[in-house]
Amino acid sequence: MDTVKITVNKVDYFTKKNTTLEEIAKEFQKDFKHPILAAKVNNALRELNYKVNKTSEIEFLDLNTRDGNKMHVNGLLFILSVAVKELYGVRYDIKAEHSIDKGLYIKTNFELTEDRLNDIKNKMKAIIDQNRPIKKLIVDRLEARDYFSKVDYKSKVNILKYTTNTYITLYQLGEFYDYFYTKMPISTKLVGEFDLTYISKEGFVLRFPTIYSGDEIKEYKSHPNMMRAFDISGKWNNLMKVRDASELNALVSTGKIDQFIKIAEARQNEELVNLARKIKDTKSVKVVLLAGPSSSGKTTTSKKLCMYLKSLGAKPLVIGMDDYFVEREETPIDENGKPDYECLEAVDLKLFERQIEQLLKNEEVEVPTYNFLTGKKEYSKKIKLEKNGVLVIEGIHALDDRVLTNISRSNVFRIYISPLTELNIDNHNYISTTDNRLLRRIVRDNKTRGHDVGKTISTWPEVRAGEEKYIFPYQDNADYTFNSALIYEIGVLKTYVEPLLYSVDPRDPCYEEAKRLINFLGFFLPIPADAIPDESILREFIGGSFFTNL
Repeated sequence: MDTVKITVNKVDYFTKKNTTLEEIAKEFQKDFKHPILAAKVNNALRELNYKVNKTSEIEFLDLNTRDGNKMHVNGLLFILSVAVKELYGVRYDIKAEHSIDKGLYIKTNFELTEDRLNDIKNKMKAIIDQNRPIKKLIVDRLEARDYFSKVDYKSKVNILKYTTNTYITLYQLGEFYDYFYTKMPISTKLVGEFDLTYISKEGFVLRFPTIYSGDEIKEYKSHPNMMRAFDISGKWNNLMKVRDASELNALVSTGKIDQFIKIAEARQNEELVNLARKIKDTKSVKVVLLAGPSSSGKTTTSKKLCMYLKSLGAKPLVIGMDDYFVEREETPIDENGKPDYECLEAVDLKLFERQIEQLLKNEEVEVPTYNFLTGKKEYSKKIKLEKNGVLVIEGIHALDDRVLTNISRSNVFRIYISPLTELNIDNHNYISTTDNRLLRRIVRDNKTRGHDVGKTISTWPEVRAGEEKYIFPYQDNADYTFNSALIYEIGVLKTYVEPLLYSVDPRDPCYEEAKRLINFLGFFLPIPADAIPDESILREFIGGSFFTNL
């Protein structure tokens, strides 16, 4: 037969064999606000030049999907790097540093001015309007290394040392070739939505719509604490000469990784000691509030902070806001009719604030412990704040403006914590903080909760949506942003998470995400956990933490 059956949105159609997804997508583009970028065909992610030659169930994807959004961003990065080279020459380049406020912070290897950035923006628009093809090529790995060496892509030359594949996949745009570990759009016209914001002579922000920005390119908002934390980490990475995956791999392959782990841990501990000293020296501070997104290492950080405060003569008490959940039957219902455990209204805020106020008056208080099995608060513990006492309070809502409004601002010190990953795969393939946290969570969920990978990946979008509503809007309320990322950790997490990812069945809706993470981890050599101290933040996820039973 010359035709095959395809199913789109649960409706059956017939099309000629070997029709491309691009041709089929034309019939369905009217149902999408943004250009269709790719499709899942029988649950496998395919680029639009894929030819359909058998009965297939097709799900088209635009930038409002996780897979589509990653393709959109990588397409923009490719166009951006080509625009810079076509304007100024092959030695001019950009480096995708890290995500920031619904965008990416980009550094240049040349001095940037606002006029130059405007020229780059116009060049990108011209490349997009020209509807240039982005071609996929399978090439010999050694030939690829020769090409990257010729155009001075040192980070890509070095990363190819750590793969034994005979052939690799490259993408071509005009005269230039590049590597990306995700699928890519087949033409520049598909990724036209972007903007550029000048920051300094060293860099700018590439902005684009995300699945959390309501289909819009949000205006750039500066986050000074976050940028400071990234900048400190970046400078330390430069000092250590560990700026990308290949340089980390070099430490592993030469047997120097154990010493580097000790150095990285010492640096992070020193930052936490200095933070404890800052809190102790601010005599008015009686309450420390600590919040951050999932898998940031909040539990270990709060306990280590208390340990360092004790070493300075303070008497800290740790309180978890999770113990103040309302009784389960009083939990608010979300717009889908499900219990919303992450909204502030799920916390018995009146009880929480009353007891904090009592503790600050040096009264003895019977505090609750929330029983997550019964969904009720239980009372069996009395606490009292001693002289030189400091309350350390951890919770996702700890930085919310509506929390502790009855306490003087001068008595409160707020900390935002997140693993702000400053390591890159290479100049054009950055490591997102979200991926770092997801890897941590997959390992922890499997070890401590018995969850399989599919469950963690499938619930991750709900976790992320909650963070966008209840955590990220309040990050700038923090007096200090603490970076809990450890530069070596991806290699360690790989040894735990990679076998789990291979367990995902190809028919599972999470299969493509598992495959993407496997491809991502392929850039890193495995790092054994033997040298990691038991007080490390990473132990909260891989096990063996000194703080587990404290």
